[in-house]
Amino acid sequence: MDNDQSLLGSYPVEDNMIIHAIDTDPSRKAGEFEDVSRVEKYEMEEGTYDKLPDSVRAFKKKNKIGRFSEDFEKKQQEKEELERKESERVQVGSRCEVTLDNSMKRRGVVKFVGKTHFKPGYWVGVQYDEPYGKNDGSIDGKKYFECPPKYGSFVKPSFVQTGDFPEDLDLSDDEI
Repeated sequence: MDNDQSLLGSYPVEDNMIIHAIDTDPSRKAGEFEDVSRVEKYEMEEGTYDKLPDSVRAFKKKNKIGRFSEDFEKKQQEKEELERKESERVQVGSRCEVTLDNSMKRRGVVKFVGKTHFKPGYWVGVQYDEPYGKNDGSIDGKKYFECPPKYGSFVKPSFVQTGDFPEDLDLSDDEI
């Protein structure tokens, strides 16, 4: 392309062609807005926002939507009670298999069962057999259980099945 002002449609571009674009603007920085702490934001105090008649929060309150609905608290309590019952079947020290969404199953050992400071509800701390985890058993500096880095994870009890699950076998052919 020889003219920076021309539109792409003015060139004979066809399907399956590869277009290589180079940003030569020196004032533009790559990843400039990835660190949102560096982005200037408008902030308002909670009390001031609560008084606004045309805010999303006011709309939700008026129409009793989400946490402002009459049965929100009841649903939250029912959800927590269900999680509590599910967590009672999970015992610390048990072998387990964790299935998150439709991902592959991961095996490990239950290291923690209970409530945490980082999110509401009941959680199961698992030490995976392989480094599939995100932590070492601690979140925000609070230690819930001991395990090597990248082996620990916290999941909801509904994703955990306990039983006689042997450690994952290494089926790679690296040593053949």
